[in-house]
Amino acid sequence: MTRPSEVTRERIMKAAERLFAERGYDGTSVRAIVARARVNQAAINYHFEGKDGLYREVLRAAFQGLTEHQLAHAAEARAMSREEALAAFIRRQLRPLLARDEASRHIRIFNWESVRPTPVFRKLLSEEAAPFMGLATDLMRRFLPDADHRTLTVAAIWLLGQCSVFVRNREQLAGPPVQLSLEEAAVEWLAQTISRWTILGLGRAAG
Repeated sequence: MTRPSEVTRERIMKAAERLFAERGYDGTSVRAIVARARVNQAAINYHFEGKDGLYREVLRAAFQGLTEHQLAHAAEARAMSREEALAAFIRRQLRPLLARDEASRHIRIFNWESVRPTPVFRKLLSEEAAPFMGLATDLMRRFLPDADHRTLTVAAIWLLGQCSVFVRNREQLAGPPVQLSLEEAAVEWLAQTISRWTILGLGRAAG
């Protein structure tokens, strides 16, 4: 049976996630969260120790929502050929293009952070991003076995960028003048195209 305190916490999280996605951290007040969640400010202080603590939990949920699928398939990817593993990684990175609602809010929250990064976000990344970055770096090592750590790190960031440019800007790219299709078949084509170009580029880098 769900306890009333858990229901209250979840209500605060959902309200805060929507507001942070709409307005960003700076544009979202505790008063607005309280009104949207229909709770008092004491509940936010009790469950999250204030706005920063609440934002941290929203960011953590968003980050996990966008990375947990990759991490869950890490062992499976290691059993694939490097080309198959890369294609699967890129396909999973592009999954949010097909998602709605919660995933869309997560993307918008990170878009706010790309414009006005907060200390809360930077601290969260320093503590939580290592497993995901390690997965991307290990994948790049399979294509660049002789590369040093700096080169592999840059390669991992570059790989993520090939996908994030579409995911972070999907609403703009779906409209004029680009009008990028976000249907499942179109996203699969995009994943295959990025995979093919990435493999070609890595092949030249390794040579």
